[in-house]
Amino acid sequence: MSNRSRPTLNMLLAATLAILLSAPAMVAAQTAPSEPVKVPTAVQLPVEAAAQPAPITAPLPAEGGAIAGAPILPHDLSPVGMFLAADVVVKSVMISLALASVVTWAIFLVKTLELAFAKSRMKRALRLLTAAKGLAEVELDRKAGAAGQMIAAAVDEITRSEAVLDQAPVAGVKERVASLLARIEIRAGKRMSAGTGILASIGSVGPFVGLFGTVWGIMNSFIGISKAQTTNLAIVAPGIAEALLATAIGLVAAIPAVVIYNYFARSVGGYKLILADAAAAVERLVSRDLDYRHVRKTQPRRQDGYGADASIARIG
Repeated sequence: MSNRSRPTLNMLLAATLAILLSAPAMVAAQTAPSEPVKVPTAVQLPVEAAAQPAPITAPLPAEGGAIAGAPILPHDLSPVGMFLAADVVVKSVMISLALASVVTWAIFLVKTLELAFAKSRMKRALRLLTAAKGLAEVELDRKAGAAGQMIAAAVDEITRSEAVLDQAPVAGVKERVASLLARIEIRAGKRMSAGTGILASIGSVGPFVGLFGTVWGIMNSFIGISKAQTTNLAIVAPGIAEALLATAIGLVAAIPAVVIYNYFARSVGGYKLILADAAAAVERLVSRDLDYRHVRKTQPRRQDGYGADASIARIG
């Protein structure tokens, strides 16, 4: 080589050597992962604090089991307070049941006195009818209860049949008298049973009316839950208690009505038995008077110590 080309060759060799030495560093720079840019700690702390949500702490239970901070409405849980706070429909149900209870006890007082007076009067009349020897010996006013009506009906029928007693058999008169006595007995028993049907209605319908009020009140309580968007028992309980009060009043009205109705059913049955005994006693007196009338007609001179003549004279 010439002297002119030697410097050029040296420069090429130096450049080639520099490229070969820098090649591994360039390859490592391309393959190594990029390191994240570090932000100073003073800048990161506010960002992290803002990103994290605030911790939710459950409220501590307050005294009496209620949750602290929950909206608790003041309620008077006495019967009067629950009535005043109840819905209009529930109030109407409670008032109707209360009136039904008043009617029940009024019927109990009135019918008890009426039955006691009627029984005592019928027992006294029955003693007179049993001890009498004829209709003429029994002096009872037509207004003196069912017994007086029975005596009056028997005397009237015998008086109306006076013209045919000597020609027709006496069986027809006895049948007519028995028919009249049966009608009087039925009317007296029905009159004494008046009012007990109301007790049966109250006893059977009262619980269902109260249940209707309870269902209506509970429905309103659930509607209040949906509006308040809470299931706190302190808010729901007063409405449910007001609704249950309607059922309680229904039971208070129905249970005494059923008991009183059964009592009157037995008492009226005993009164009807006394009526039947009185009617049977009147029939015996009528039969006895008719028999002695027949004896008096066939044997006018025959006298007995029975007082039949005076009895027939009084009736005829």
